[in-house]
Amino acid sequence: MACFCAGLGGVVLFFLHEWGWSLAATLGAYNLSLIYRLIRLARSSRRHQHGLAVYGIPGLVQDRQRRIRTAWRRRQRKLVELLKRYHHSAMSVPDAMVVLTPTREIEWLNDAACELLSLSRGDAGLRIDNLIRHPSFVHWLNENGTSLEFQSPGDEQRAVSLRMEPYGEDRNLLIGRDVTALYRLQGVRQDFVANVSHELRTPLTVLAGYLETLLDSEEDTSGEMHRILTNMHQQSERMRRIVEDLLLLSRLETTHPDEEYFESIDMAGLLSIISHDAQLLSGPEQHQIVLEVDPQLWLIGIIRELHSALSNLVFNAVKYTPGGGRVTIRWFANARGQPVFEVQDTGIGIEPRHIPRLTERFYRIDVGRSRARGGTGLGLAIVKHVILRHDASLDITSQPNLGSTFRVTFPVYRAERHGLTPLINKA
Repeated sequence: MACFCAGLGGVVLFFLHEWGWSLAATLGAYNLSLIYRLIRLARSSRRHQHGLAVYGIPGLVQDRQRRIRTAWRRRQRKLVELLKRYHHSAMSVPDAMVVLTPTREIEWLNDAACELLSLSRGDAGLRIDNLIRHPSFVHWLNENGTSLEFQSPGDEQRAVSLRMEPYGEDRNLLIGRDVTALYRLQGVRQDFVANVSHELRTPLTVLAGYLETLLDSEEDTSGEMHRILTNMHQQSERMRRIVEDLLLLSRLETTHPDEEYFESIDMAGLLSIISHDAQLLSGPEQHQIVLEVDPQLWLIGIIRELHSALSNLVFNAVKYTPGGGRVTIRWFANARGQPVFEVQDTGIGIEPRHIPRLTERFYRIDVGRSRARGGTGLGLAIVKHVILRHDASLDITSQPNLGSTFRVTFPVYRAERHGLTPLINKA
C-alpha cells in the first residue's frame, strides 16, 4: 500500500511538475488505505462475532487478541483458585490466627480463633481489646510482649498461648495455640513429684533418726562401722534436703501468692542476717563478705520466700568462691527506680553456654563439686519461681575464673521508702 501511494505521487509529479500536488496525492491515497483497512477490520470483527472465519491481517490480530484474553482469564482463574486454597488452608489451621490493623482492629480471623478466643465473624472491624477484656491480655497487647499464656475467654478449662508476629507492611498476626494438654501433663508431673516427695519424707526422717542413734552409741569413732554409719547419715540428710526442696518447689509452682501474704520488708535487716549466715558458712575459708545496702529502700514481698531465694544466691557465691575471696551483696534502686538485689563474687565463674540452663532442675555444671558442696541441684530453680512470684527478673553475667554476678530486678511498684538513715557500707 505504501508503494502504491508513492507511485501515485510520482505520476502526479511527472504530469503536473508540482511537489505540493504530489504530496497531497500521496497523503490522500494513504488515508484512503487506512480507512479501507478499518472498514475491513470492522467487517472481520462482525464476522468473528458471528463465528465466521476471518482471514488476512485482521484475522491474525483478532487471533492474537483471543489468545491474550484466554491467557488472562486462565491467570485469573488460577489466582482465584490459589486464593481459595490459601483461605481454606488458613481456616483449617488448628492454631488461632487473627490479622490486626495498627489500631488493633480485627481485619481477618480463622475458625480456630473463633473457638479459642471466643470471637465471631461479625467481630471484623472491631478492636480486639474491646472484645477480650482479660487484664493480662490487655496489658500484654499494650506492652507488645513476646508471648502470653492465659485462660481461654470462652472456656476457663482451656489454656491458650499467644504470640504476636509482624505481618505485611503495617499489620500484626496474632497467633494462639491450645496448650491445655501441656498444662495437664505438667500438672500430673507436679502432682507426682509432690506426692512422692511427701511419701519419702517420713521414711527418710525415721532412717535418719536411727542412724543418729547408732552413731551416738558407736564408741569406736575410728572403726569401719562408724565410717559406714557416718556416710549413710550424710546421704540420708542429702536425700532429706532434696525432698524438702522438691516439696517447696512444688508448692511454688502450683500455688499463687495471696496479696495478704505480701508485707513491707526491711531489706537492710534481712540482708544483714543473710550476710551473717554467709560468714558462718565461710568458716575457716574467711571470705570477705561486703554489704552495700540502701536502708531506706524497703520491698513489698513475702519475707519467707525472699529469705530462701536471696540466701540461696549468697550461699552459692560463698560455696563457689575460693577461700579469701570477695562476695559483695548490694541492695539499691536503679535509674528507673526499680529495686535491685545483686550478688557479685570473685569465684570460679561460669561458662556462657551453661548460663541459660542454670535454673533448670538438677542441672549442674560440675556434678562432683556440687555434691561435695552439699547442693541439691534445685536451689536456682527455687530462686527462679520465687522471683516470678514477685514479678521480678533474674540476670546472670559471668566469666570463667573472674567471678559471677546474679542480679534480681523487682518492679517499681514493689518499692517503698522509709527513714533517712545513711548508706550502709561495711565488711
